[in-house]
This record gives sequence, C-alpha cells and structure tokens, in this order.
Amino acid sequence: MSINIVTGAAGFIGSHLVEKLLSQGKRVIGIDHFNDYYDPQLKRNNISRFEHHPAFTLIEGDIQLLNWSVLLKGVEVVYHQAAQAGVRASWGDGFRAYTERNINATQVLLEAAKDAKNLQRLVFASSSSVYGDAETLPTHESICPQPVSPYGITKLASERLCLLYHKNFGVPVVGLRYFTVYGPRQRPDMAFHKFFQAVLQGKAIPIYGDGQQTRDFTYISDAIAANLAAATAPAAIGEVFNIGGGSRVVLTEVIDSMEKIVGRPIYRQHIENAKGDARHTAADVSKAQKLLGYQPQVTLVEGLAQEWMWMQTLGNRTLKLSVA
Repeated sequence: MSINIVTGAAGFIGSHLVEKLLSQGKRVIGIDHFNDYYDPQLKRNNISRFEHHPAFTLIEGDIQLLNWSVLLKGVEVVYHQAAQAGVRASWGDGFRAYTERNINATQVLLEAAKDAKNLQRLVFASSSSVYGDAETLPTHESICPQPVSPYGITKLASERLCLLYHKNFGVPVVGLRYFTVYGPRQRPDMAFHKFFQAVLQGKAIPIYGDGQQTRDFTYISDAIAANLAAATAPAAIGEVFNIGGGSRVVLTEVIDSMEKIVGRPIYRQHIENAKGDARHTAADVSKAQKLLGYQPQVTLVEGLAQEWMWMQTLGNRTLKLSVA
C-alpha cells in the first residue's frame, strides 16, 4: 500500500486531499498543528469523517519539532499543504508566524526529504500571491514574481527553497501556485466563507475598496486533482504550475451570482482597501494543462452552490452548539 504524508491535514485543502487519497486505497499520515489562526474545532470537524479510517494516522505537532527521518521511512509522496495563510494578518507582529510556519518549516521538511530513500514526489502548496500586481493577465509562470504582501514573500521564499533542494540534492519537488481556492470547508477568513456567513446572520458583507477587483477562483476538487496529477506526472518534477479555475471574475459579479444562489438580496458594506491585496489575478494554466493534464471541471456558479450548501449545515451545527 502506497504511503503518503499530508501536512496541514486538518485544513481546508489538506482534509479534502486526505479524503481523496484514502478513497484511492492509499495509506495516509496526516500532520497538523491545530494552531489557533482560526477555530481549531473547525479543523476537528474537517477530519471527523476520516480520523478513524484504518489507513489514516494523525500526528499532532509542529513540523519543525517532528522526527522526519523516521516519518519519511517508506513514504512515496509528501503533499506539503501546511502554512500560515492569509494576506492581511501577515503584517506587523504576526509576521514571525509566517516566517516560522512557511519558510522555516518547509526548510526542515526539505532537509529531511533529501535523505528519504523512497520519496518519489514532494508537492508544495504555493500561492498566486507570489505574483502580486502582475503586469500580464492572465499570468504565466515565467513572469517575474513581485509579491505585495509579507505572506506572498514567505510563499515565494518557500517555493524557491524547494527548487534549490531539487537542484542541489535532487529532491523531487513540484510547486502549485493556487489561485483563490474555495468550496466546502473553506477557511473562515476567506471571502466566500465570510460572505455566506454574513448572509446567514442577516448582515452586510464587507467589500474591500470598490468591488471591481478581479480574481481567478479555483474549486476545491480541481485543486485536489492538480495535486494528484503533480504527484504522478513524469515531467512535473522541478516545475512550478499555476492552478486556477479558468476564468477571471469581477467581485461584484460574484456577489450577484451569490444573490441568485441564496435567493435573497445581499447587503454590501464598502470598506477601505486592504494592504497587500493584489488588484487582479488571473491564471494562465496552459503549462499545467500540457504537463499535468490539468483541466478545471467546476464552474464558479456550481462551486458557489456547493459552498452555500455546506455553509448552511455549518451554521446549523454552530447554532446547536451555542444553544447547548
């Protein structure tokens, strides 16, 4: 049975990835620190559906403090999803958490990976935040990264570390630059989660700036498919790929679509621009299509409907807990 490690296994993307790997008959070692960047109970909820699966082992702990030489024995693929996420919290005193959990933790993992005899692939979760305000849209991988947030700086540094370990030690790394992944289990600090939460509470949704910013949104199942392809495609090693949803959408148009899905008006409250947010993002995914066979399958409207269904169940669960 193939052994896989997923870091950040209880998070949004990590938990979906673990579930998919288990469904494919893989043995999975999930690693998560359960830190308090957001409510750890949400992460516990994420893993509740598979934590007792016979092929799953959960290790709770800080990546930098684990015995990786032992953990990596017999492991064929590592999916490094763990990170300190979020652009806005990366300024000021919060920055140290980003250097520790993004850069330092990745270096510790890479240092162990260079001596792992059975390792066939290390898939690293990077971010479109490395591009910043890209001059070319859609943006291709050869564009020079110019992050506009401390978070983007740490993701780029981690990505470059991965490529250095590939070049110098032959670590079989692949980097995936995610473009705004959404869907069920999305983190509560992310826009769609906050928007749907405001709808459930009858509040106005907060919109940074004029609402004319654009994003390339990627549904969670497409992001998972990209990870699986990156773990097996022969030509992927040593490469970095954009993983996007295939279309660039204006934020106000997204909210219009949300109104149709929830069947009620959504009230909007415009607030000042957030520091470190790129004005526009759009992924050129032609490289991923060519080398990974990547092809986004889920439209934005379909994906939003799925997230709305999940948010309603989450809201009901939270209400029951508060009443109890």
